[in-house]
Amino acid sequence: MTTTSATGAETAVPPAVYILAAGVFAMVTSEFTVAGLMPQLAEGLGTGIEQIGYLVTIFAAAMAVGGPLLTVALQRVPPRTALMSVFVLFLVGNVIAALATGYPMMVLARIISGAASQAFFGIAVSMGVRLVDERVRGRAVAVVMNGLMLGTLLGLPLATFVGGRFGWQAAFWVISLITVAAAALTLALVREPAAPADARASGGTGSELSVLRRPQFLLALASSTLIIGATFSAFSFFTPILTEVTEFSDGIVPVLLLVYGGATLIGNVVVGRLADAHTISTLLVGTGLNAIVLTGFALFADVPPLALAFMLGIGLVGITMNPAMAVRVQRAGSTAPLVNTIHGSFITLGVMIGSAVGSALIPRYGLRAPIVLGIALAVLAILTILPALTHAHLRNGSRRRTEEPASVPA
Repeated sequence: MTTTSATGAETAVPPAVYILAAGVFAMVTSEFTVAGLMPQLAEGLGTGIEQIGYLVTIFAAAMAVGGPLLTVALQRVPPRTALMSVFVLFLVGNVIAALATGYPMMVLARIISGAASQAFFGIAVSMGVRLVDERVRGRAVAVVMNGLMLGTLLGLPLATFVGGRFGWQAAFWVISLITVAAAALTLALVREPAAPADARASGGTGSELSVLRRPQFLLALASSTLIIGATFSAFSFFTPILTEVTEFSDGIVPVLLLVYGGATLIGNVVVGRLADAHTISTLLVGTGLNAIVLTGFALFADVPPLALAFMLGIGLVGITMNPAMAVRVQRAGSTAPLVNTIHGSFITLGVMIGSAVGSALIPRYGLRAPIVLGIALAVLAILTILPALTHAHLRNGSRRRTEEPASVPA
């Protein structure tokens, strides 16, 4: 009885990990707010919709480049202190956004917020997996990433509602309040994690970056980029596809997107449960299913019931691969904040590829073209996952139980 109880305690995800998800929720809500308030921002800042669209790209670029740089700058700071520092920087970015009187000021705000957001993801995921037993790292990542799913499901509608009713500035003030609340909870309830067991996670920047010489780590980064790129090739264009191809009314589309968000939440929980013991098989099956549902969506986007079913399928097996992707990266590299932040930058690259290339294809090939792009990216992702099948450590972590932490498969 005692042994069972102890094992249960070891494999439980502590409340502190759920608190980290609150910070992710704030970050994601801020990231998506611009997309939900484009007309109001264009009018308020005296510019066009296309310039406001660039704010989304600027935020993503700041995440991809500024996030790792900020993580390096905070590398010698204890993780909990680093997380609080990022909270402060993110708060500054959102306050600047709320006070912005012109476009340049908003650009500055998005650069600061974007860099802080990516650094937060990397540090939070690193802390989350170091606060739990190795056997439930995937579940811990899923809990942290629930903040991302809830940000899409609830944060974006909340910010859009507040901004539409009380002005776009109010949306950024609300995000600032959420940030303060998440930071206070983190300060009160999240302890400093134990020193990392990974050999590289305890070294300097050069030691952490040495994983970039490992083929399996590079393949893991490529897989994550392609998996997310495949998903965002479709997700980025759901609204015009659903209204112009499927011919749903404008009024029902927000409801459909809310249901899609619910599907991502369910998928994230399921993948989190499978990610530790079945890492590679989860990625292969999930990405294979994503290719299938993307194909169905491309073929039957003009049939409302089928289009809705395939859209929900994308929600279940698309971005929800995050926990398994993170576990694979950590096994091929380490649990260090910089490694997780670099992984986040490659995920952001996938978002940019899916949305940017998809946009370029639409004028010539129509709204279904980005979905076809997603199918191609999903197939390529499968090809980058297959080599990991030959490594037991990457498949289920079994090698780490019998070898030194530094024995990461090449």
